[in-house]
Formats: sequence, C-alpha cells, structure tokens
Amino acid sequence: MLVYGLNESYADIFCFSTTRHGGYSTGQYSSFNSNHYCGDSPEAVVRNRKLLMEIMPCRPQALVIPHQVHSSEVCKIDCNFLESDEAERKELLEGVDAVITNLPEVCLCVSTADCIPVLCYDVRNKAIAAIHAGWRGTVARIVEKTLQEMNVTYGTRMQDVAAVIGPGISLQSFEVGDEVYQAFLDAGFQMERISRRYSKWHIDLWEANRLQLVSAGVNESSIEVSGICTYINNDDFFSARRSGIKSGRIISGIMLKKE
Repeated sequence: MLVYGLNESYADIFCFSTTRHGGYSTGQYSSFNSNHYCGDSPEAVVRNRKLLMEIMPCRPQALVIPHQVHSSEVCKIDCNFLESDEAERKELLEGVDAVITNLPEVCLCVSTADCIPVLCYDVRNKAIAAIHAGWRGTVARIVEKTLQEMNVTYGTRMQDVAAVIGPGISLQSFEVGDEVYQAFLDAGFQMERISRRYSKWHIDLWEANRLQLVSAGVNESSIEVSGICTYINNDDFFSARRSGIKSGRIISGIMLKKE
C-alpha cells in the first residue's frame, strides 16, 4: 500500500493507493485486484476487498467503489446510500466516476490501471472526494465538476482543498492519436503545458488534472503528485496498456476518520 504525505498533514483522514502485491488473485490479476468489472474471479475480488479493509490502520464502515465508465458523473454518498441494500448501492454507483461524502468511516475509492486517481479533502468542512480521471474524464473536466459539486453540497471553498494525484500513466508512456490531442485542444487545455510531440503526440494526464485543480482555485502547494508511472512500473502497479484490459486494477481511496 502506497500512503501519502496528506496523512501526515491531516490526522483526521487516511488516503492510499494499493500496489498489485499481497492479494489472492492470479494470472493477469496477480495478485491484489479489488475490481469486480475487469474479469477477475469474484471470489478473489471479495477476499482482496476484505483484506484491504483489514490492513487499513482505521477500518472503514464501508468501501465505496463505483462502476466507472469514463464519464463525468459524480455521486454523493450519504446516509440514504448507506442504508440501501447491496443491489440499490450497485445501481447508484453504476456509471459513476467520482464520489463525494462528508460521512466518517466511509472509504471512497476509484480503481485505475493507467488512468489518474485524484483524491481531495476539504480541510475546513471535512468532506472528501475520490475521482477517476482517464483521458475522457479529464477532457470532460471531471475534477472541476467534482469540486463544484463539493462546493454546492458541502460549501467547499477551493482554498481549503488539499489533493493527491496518484499513480497513472506518464507523459513519456501515454502516446495518443491526433483525435485525442484534438479533443484536449477543443476542450481548451493549454497544450503547450500538457503535450509533447515525438513520432506521435503524448499527453501528460498528471499535469492536465493538476492544472484543473489550480484553475479551480486549489493552492499549488496543497497538491501532492505521486509521479509514479503505472506503465513503466507495471511490476508494482497494474497497467492496462501493458497487460491488456483483462487485467487488474489498483485501488486509490480516502476516508474521514471517526472523531
């Protein structure tokens, strides 16, 4: 488990990203895959999720892991959600790529294997977010939309937000076609900041999402970037580009501790 400096700065939260080691899955999912939607054995995923809860230093009341579809859909996790049965929770989390809450002991998670996990904490109003930002979600500005939703729901001010950008594919490894470059250009991104031309275009998803945080009003000094490329470090982190879609996913999560 990779833990972040944010934990040292704020004792009332815990945030992390898993590695691919130490779980029960086999083959391309070896071994710590906690995603139900990538073809792994359901039994192994259940065991891995149970293990994840056990190894966290503060055990959560619930793990919330949406079924992501590269959308910009944000779901609020409230008491009604927690009181719902498993089928209702699954339906509420279908097609969701970001989750927010102000409830303690609820671990908000996103699963990635090259896409960018972004974890946010409103230090004033005690609210958190977990965001899955692939290139489509990044183009759709899912980070900005999630922060706007936190502002509407919890009164979050951007200057009170601390954020972590977790392991994902790097500029060096993320080669894209002209249509992806054009999508970012059309969406108003500063291409001189987030792209580079080799034989083909390469996009810096870390920087594209960091710039979204900054443009929304988050202080640059409050943003932690892991700088770990999942494609290059495939021995330790899952990479769909390296291993294919039918492979595991890392989990990045954030939780408010109970007072």
